[in-house]
Amino acid sequence: MKIAVTGASGLIGTALVPALRRDGHEVLRLVRRPTQTPDEVTWDPAAGTVDLDRLAGTDAVVHLAGVGVGDRRWTAAHKADILASRVQGTRTVARAVATLDPRPAVLVSASAIGFYGDTGDREVDESAPAGTGFLAGVVQAWEAAADEARAAGVRVVHPRSGLVMSRKGGAWGRMLPLFRLGLGGRLGPGDQYWSYITLEDEVRALSFLLIAGLSGPVNLTAPNPVTNAELTRAMGAALHRPTVFAVPGAALRLVLGEFSTEVLGSARVLPHALQRAGFAFKHPDVTTAVATIA
Repeated sequence: MKIAVTGASGLIGTALVPALRRDGHEVLRLVRRPTQTPDEVTWDPAAGTVDLDRLAGTDAVVHLAGVGVGDRRWTAAHKADILASRVQGTRTVARAVATLDPRPAVLVSASAIGFYGDTGDREVDESAPAGTGFLAGVVQAWEAAADEARAAGVRVVHPRSGLVMSRKGGAWGRMLPLFRLGLGGRLGPGDQYWSYITLEDEVRALSFLLIAGLSGPVNLTAPNPVTNAELTRAMGAALHRPTVFAVPGAALRLVLGEFSTEVLGSARVLPHALQRAGFAFKHPDVTTAVATIA
């Protein structure tokens, strides 16, 4: 297939693009600057423009681009950037997909388990309603921004990703050095559920969604979510380091501000749609998942 990818320079994109190429696909990378190589396509999500000529003949689009959620404190300006980058980018991609002739068969448009809000110890799957809070609202607007592609008859899938485990970046990339120094520990009470997925399974799941025939929301999380305390113990065991330190919730709220609600919140999310479609996780439990980054 000929596949266009936005966010190709991000944590997931830099793993997905070579994986797709190894599988024999032609991959185009959308960039926000003048093109420098034949596999690049210029786009400007804020202006709503894409070089449609370069996208001609595209069979599928994977849209991953968006401002990082946990990169810095949630000021009003950063929250506005988080929302705008997702809505504007998705709307731009969906309009391009709907305009192309012939149209791509599928748009895999990134989303997140923030849709469900704080679920406590209650298990949720794709049938669960939206939760409350800033991220839940962002995800609803983010997914709705793809409506133009849906209306044009394109199969649209929203992979609602959990916490992606990788040595290379994201939350895990920042936490790993602390654990290696023996300074890792639970965050807050530790009883909040963290729904994770390894980077390898994330990439495999995104590739699966291109051909599986699924549409709508699909949770990309390992089938066995664990509490923050359980995950902390698994990290310590894998790295052979103590995990006696704990960061009080009050300290997290002081340092992280509003974003601390996501760190201390609980999301016990299950990947029922993926499993029903026949996807098999390589790292279905916390022990095998932690081993990929230890």
